[in-house]
Amino acid sequence: MIPVPFLAGKRVAVMGLGKSGTATVRALLASGVGVMAWDDDEGARRVASEDGVPIGDPMAINLAKADLMVWSPGIPHTHPKPHPVADKARAANVPMVCDVELLARAKPDHRFLAVTGTNGKSTTTTLLTHVLTEAGAPAAAGGNLGTAALDLPELPGDGRYVLELSSYQLELVHSLNLGVGILLNITPDHLGRHGGMEGYIAAKRRMFDFMIPGGAAVIGVDDGASKSMAAELSRLGVRVVRISVKHELPDGVSAPEGVLLDNGKPVCDLKDFPHLPGKHNWQNACAVYAAARAEGIPTKAIVAGLATYPGLAHRQELIATSDGVAWINDSKATNADAVEKALVCYDHVYWIAGGQAKEGGIKALEKHFDRIEHAFLIGEAAGDFAATLEGKVRYTRCVTLDKAVAAARNLAVSDAIDGAVVLLSPACASWDQFKSFEHRGDTFRELVQAFAGGGTA
Repeated sequence: MIPVPFLAGKRVAVMGLGKSGTATVRALLASGVGVMAWDDDEGARRVASEDGVPIGDPMAINLAKADLMVWSPGIPHTHPKPHPVADKARAANVPMVCDVELLARAKPDHRFLAVTGTNGKSTTTTLLTHVLTEAGAPAAAGGNLGTAALDLPELPGDGRYVLELSSYQLELVHSLNLGVGILLNITPDHLGRHGGMEGYIAAKRRMFDFMIPGGAAVIGVDDGASKSMAAELSRLGVRVVRISVKHELPDGVSAPEGVLLDNGKPVCDLKDFPHLPGKHNWQNACAVYAAARAEGIPTKAIVAGLATYPGLAHRQELIATSDGVAWINDSKATNADAVEKALVCYDHVYWIAGGQAKEGGIKALEKHFDRIEHAFLIGEAAGDFAATLEGKVRYTRCVTLDKAVAAARNLAVSDAIDGAVVLLSPACASWDQFKSFEHRGDTFRELVQAFAGGGTA
């Protein structure tokens, strides 16, 4: 846990008691801070109260007495409609921040590296942390991924905090001193929360406002918005390292054919690393290489780290191979762009998709429908997905994940196609039937391991 002694004696309101909110409350109380916490969910309030957390409705008190409000990034505070507590906090001139801001204030002398983008953040964050630690550089990963910011461990003075930052978090950060900022890509996502694409891009752009002098902005230039941002930052004098998996870059890091190139010179063949399949992972590897080089890590050590990376749970995670069929957990693919990254890696896909729909649905995947042998649709989006697939891909509306797994197993084993995979890659949020994408992926793993045992057969 990271203490926040600079807030000792202050009064802080905490809105939201999920993972980050709970970690924040623990850190605040341990640091002698006066805390009042709230969550709209009665169950969350009850659990927190039983753990000794002071609970109070911010709508029922004089919020102007608070020195600060720590806001859960998942709760809307601007678009599509601000939560009433957000309106009240602003009216009372109470600053609103997220837990990452508290970490930044608590560790002003430590080095921070941050990763954002629509897709690939989690893999890049964990891969970069793996490369750093394997090279002997103390590092810890957290933020939007896994460990909440204030639950990260204390690191020595030369340690690096590697943070996955969502657009929601970036709106609530003000003091982060970044040695390296990585922007992987920008495609439409969370548009309702940002008032449209322009607001979404602006939220991602905020990360580069926190660069320290001499810091490096590592930017994927394979989409228009990110390419424009790289050009803007270069004009402003920021050190920009461009990365691409579409084009060879004479001045940058690229891997259009899977061979990682540093300013056009070959470094390693990413196709030799089984836990980094596909162009999307080549982009992640390019970003990590560029960031690690900017941090002074030798090339040989970076390549060794890339080679030993074990992969990320819920992102093209091979659960088992049973009866000649591979079972892949890609539950973290919550939009069509993320699903595309998985689909292009396989030729014979039995696709499990659906959940709480995102903007755009799955129409953008039509160019890859020939890879799909059959689709098994679940959740709220099943009807819309069926309409898109009608006449193009065979599908079955299964409603729930357990029924989809059973149906996919029966058909894939019966078809007996070489190279067949059952791919859970939902193109949807999980909240209609699950607590999170992790919960969805864990459930999928349990269902598969019930008949496959988690190995090969």
